[in-house]
Amino acid sequence: MKIGELSKTSGCSIQTIRYYEREGLLSEPERTEGNFRLYDVTALKQLEFVKHCRSLDISLIDIKRLIDLKNKPEESCSSVNALIAQQLALVNKRMKELKALKNELQQMASTCNSDNTIEGCGIIKSLDS
Repeated sequence: MKIGELSKTSGCSIQTIRYYEREGLLSEPERTEGNFRLYDVTALKQLEFVKHCRSLDISLIDIKRLIDLKNKPEESCSSVNALIAQQLALVNKRMKELKALKNELQQMASTCNSDNTIEGCGIIKSLDS
């Protein structure tokens, strides 16, 4: 399949597919005589793997590591476990940050009385300080 078909099948934009190729996350595709990229089911599976990793907010560097590890099936999966544990720690940290952000926004919202003018708006005053 050509890149347009891979894009439609995978739900990834053509630019994203090309970017993943440049970054080494997808194997270099075969080319036609007219220099069009040709992809097979393996390329689609690679792309789906990368997309799934990205949906888990795994960085491109870590996705490369996972791909390298995936290509060494005899290796211990301890490196994979460590990588996912690190990702989980990042998610937990972000959740705490988001909770603090939510609390701050709720506090700001509670200072607003819709009957006030902008001059008396508690949110504007909070943002000004």
